[in-house]
Amino acid sequence: MTPGEIIPFDPLAKRHLAESVAQAMLALPVVAMAELTDFEGAGVYAIYYSGAFAAYEALVALNQRGDFRAPIYVGKAVPKGARRGGDLSATPGRVLFNRLIQHRRSIEEATNLDIADFHCRYLVVDDIWIPLGESLLIARFDPIWNKLIDGFGNHDPGKGRHAGLRPRWDVLHPGRPWAEKCRPRQESAEQIAREVQEYLRNNPPPGGSSVVTP
Repeated sequence: MTPGEIIPFDPLAKRHLAESVAQAMLALPVVAMAELTDFEGAGVYAIYYSGAFAAYEALVALNQRGDFRAPIYVGKAVPKGARRGGDLSATPGRVLFNRLIQHRRSIEEATNLDIADFHCRYLVVDDIWIPLGESLLIARFDPIWNKLIDGFGNHDPGKGRHAGLRPRWDVLHPGRPWAEKCRPRQESAEQIAREVQEYLRNNPPPGGSSVVTP
């Protein structure tokens, strides 16, 4: 861009489309993970933690007194089957709800987490915009379970397929039966917890300016 050059605003640029999806979700009130009720649709979501797990203290400080500003995880749920094959008239079903319920089950199985400490925001959106919205939310909030502690969103690989290393998430938050069958990692839970604290100290979660207050 040359000095003095003005770039016209393009509302259809990918960045702006992604921002519209993200802002729409962030404007919604949070829902307690323990109280999720059945709904239809695909979309994007953010999960927030406000409990007493010491390694997340810096994160929890932004999610107190009903003011949820720093998600611990961001994800998406896209339609399966026919819509991927191009049938745009097919309905996505309950893929977003089912994904959140899978996460709820993982949290409930962890021995050192309490589902009562988790809330979420979710937005049902046309599937063409889902990857854009998720990418922007991850880039904006740098959620610890997306960026540093892998494995929260993993599924049970199935019988005879547990030869891989146990996910770091399951080392820090043990309890999922299928993860116990995977090969142990060299890192201990204490080592990973110290890594989390150092990461949050060097990469503090963004504050209120990134979030639309409902």
